[in-house]
Amino acid sequence: MAMEIDEAVIRVDNHAEIDEVEPIEISDDEARRVRLYENFYQVNAIDPALYAQHDVKRGLRNADGTGVLAGMTNISNVHGYVMSDGEKMPAEGSLRLRGYDLYDLLGDLDPTRRFAFEEVAYLLLMGELPTQERLNRFVEVIDSQRELPDGFTASTLMVDTSPDLMNMMARSILRLYAADESAEDRSPEHEIHTALSLISRLPRIMVLAYYAKQAAFNHESMIMHRFVPGQSTAETILSMLRPDRSFAPEEARMLDIMLCLHAEHGGGNNSSFTTHVLSSADTDPYSTYAAAFGSLKGHRHGGANHQVRAMQAEIKENVKNWEDDDEVAAYLAKIVNKQAYDGTGLVYGMGHAVYTLSDPRAVIGKRFAEQLAAGTEYEAELNLLKSIERLTPEVFAREKGSTKELCANVDMYSGFIYSMMGIPEDLFTPLFACARMAGWAAHRFEEIAAGKRIIRPAYKNTIRGTKPYVPIERR
Repeated sequence: MAMEIDEAVIRVDNHAEIDEVEPIEISDDEARRVRLYENFYQVNAIDPALYAQHDVKRGLRNADGTGVLAGMTNISNVHGYVMSDGEKMPAEGSLRLRGYDLYDLLGDLDPTRRFAFEEVAYLLLMGELPTQERLNRFVEVIDSQRELPDGFTASTLMVDTSPDLMNMMARSILRLYAADESAEDRSPEHEIHTALSLISRLPRIMVLAYYAKQAAFNHESMIMHRFVPGQSTAETILSMLRPDRSFAPEEARMLDIMLCLHAEHGGGNNSSFTTHVLSSADTDPYSTYAAAFGSLKGHRHGGANHQVRAMQAEIKENVKNWEDDDEVAAYLAKIVNKQAYDGTGLVYGMGHAVYTLSDPRAVIGKRFAEQLAAGTEYEAELNLLKSIERLTPEVFAREKGSTKELCANVDMYSGFIYSMMGIPEDLFTPLFACARMAGWAAHRFEEIAAGKRIIRPAYKNTIRGTKPYVPIERR
């Protein structure tokens, strides 16, 4: 019996001949035609004043930055401010999943309880905390779904390999549609089965896609470890990712915490709203989740963690004494004044659309990061990040006269935590997506059961009246 390629442990010699990726050549004629779009931004521009004039909620945001109410949800609540006499007042952040506070679920996690992601996923999908017996059955189902269709890795991940893992994972979800004979079934049974199979399979697809990219673009070895039955999601990721398959229990527990922190964050975030929009159109679950991946990939959403790590790397390189507050603040001032990093004036990892005084995900992530970094070479870098968090609001107040409350968001520490575990940056956003799959599924279920109406907001047309049509020969 032939061994399936997905079951093999394969190493491709990093000296093997690999086809180079040739840049796309554009002919002179094509370049000439493309120049028709040199005024792309002028043609598509809309006067910002029109938004205020017509009270259009740009980005589905009210003028004070609060979100426009577009639906109801029982899944989670993101709280970061209170409204008092029409004013938005800062408040300590909280995140409640199905009514349970994140701090209660994770903040003081009993060290004897090894993993929590599967329990959080159960809570999101089933609406209640499981008993031990129900959790055991849930974990068994997830564990049983990790197998991929025959030849999936060879046909989907190793052919037309993309340099972007989020793209490869979204394509993989659509490929799984083709392998599902009941893909168009909208029954609760099929919806739950599809969600659980993706929660189970996506971490494995992510690691395989990473090594396919390494072989195709970096001339490195392609490692394809078999998953180990009975391992948790966090353990499976580390076991498949590490060449020698070894990891410390503390590392698996830390990764498990990060998966929990990323699992769900309200229905208004871009990717969850994308899930609602596609589900409201009554499309299949695979199309919906692939679209959510496309949203999370965006630099303004899940992809922001790359900006955070790049900015932190620049600060580490240019600040000689990481313990000198004055030197750290001076470089932050350069960033704020658009004289350093990417010239946007943004300190990535600071600030959030909802949270003002604190982001509970950052608070919990930092707490566990301190335990993992204590007494190691990473402790100095963690202290630098804590200084950036502490000093940034002061720098903004001094340099820009800003009184806006700024707190660290989850991205301030997530990339650092992954780096401590030796997880490559290519996996930062895909890990986010593997965790958020549980939240997306919960929102799709809710839209199917309670939405009952296609989401179609209105757009104000800026052109008044009808333009007279002029035949082409007279233009």
